[in-house]
Amino acid sequence: MTLEWIGDAVLLLVVLPIVVYLLRGVLRAALCIVPSARQIATVANAGSEDLNAVPLLLTTQDQATKTIETAADYGGSLDRIIDDA
Repeated sequence: MTLEWIGDAVLLLVVLPIVVYLLRGVLRAALCIVPSARQIATVANAGSEDLNAVPLLLTTQDQATKTIETAADYGGSLDRIIDDA
């Protein structure tokens, strides 16, 4: 019976404070996650707003292709004019 009381005392006086100390560290780390997650969400929101213009790239790509085709047609015409001269 006496050894049982000694074991209980050691458990309460040694092990329990260590467990409480470690759990406080885990709680502190967990509480730091929330502000970081909010910051990440804010930056991700701003990044997604930058991507709103991506569909316009298709229009730009089509316009660039048409411009290059038109310029190439003029180049072909110049070759004929120079050859004829």
